[in-house]
Amino acid sequence: MTDWLQPSTEAEETRLRDAGFRWGKKGTHTSRTIMLCELKALLSHCRPEATSKDYISAIIENNCLGKRTVATRKLSFQRLSELYALDSQVPLFRIMRYFWYADRSGQTIFPLLLALARDPLLRATSATILRMHPGEELARQPLIDALSRAVGSRLSESTLDKVVRNAASSWTQSGHLKGRNRKVRQRVTPTAASTAYAILIGYLTGTRGPALFETSWAQVLDAPPDELMGLAMDARRLGLLDMNQSGGVVEVAFSRLLFPDERR
Repeated sequence: MTDWLQPSTEAEETRLRDAGFRWGKKGTHTSRTIMLCELKALLSHCRPEATSKDYISAIIENNCLGKRTVATRKLSFQRLSELYALDSQVPLFRIMRYFWYADRSGQTIFPLLLALARDPLLRATSATILRMHPGEELARQPLIDALSRAVGSRLSESTLDKVVRNAASSWTQSGHLKGRNRKVRQRVTPTAASTAYAILIGYLTGTRGPALFETSWAQVLDAPPDELMGLAMDARRLGLLDMNQSGGVVEVAFSRLLFPDERR
């Protein structure tokens, strides 16, 4: 997965940033993983239509994450915000949250997809993970090489090691890897909702038509395009997206999930 999120114009940069994407050479994985347990605790504690102020209150005042000090609560909120935005005004988070409550089976994949859109360091490790075959053991050096290509010499060797450990843990939390010390690749099972979310992320980057089923976001689902197209048809029946397929032409839209200005 290359960092294709580098915008070519100021207007494109504004559009992608407003949608929730982040890019550059910094990322949350220098210190944290995708924090799946913390995200689950937060979204379980809060109502589905919670505001960013609600999330702040839940973490800092109500200590829904069970942190020992106010300082660690504030830091946890900061890191979760970096990964997920925690703001309903951000389309990528708002729609992930909608899918989260609608499909429990996808709750390991949704956060990974959103974190990939927002953390360049995690994104830099994705090609290495997704190229692995089921049963193949994860090697440390390819991840270090991928990160070095992405960030150059900006990160020290010790920091690179930490990013590799955190990224490996994140891919384990999502189900792409299994094991504690010896991590082995395994395939994940996409659902109609996780397929719809992966397609939507590609849609927001400007991809259209059949290419939506071949983006790097779609590749995270470990399924070929024809299988994803079938799941997308299921998503259409569930009202998660609009899709027309005729004579090799595929049209996908998200009239129910995106506001008019977001669709434009």
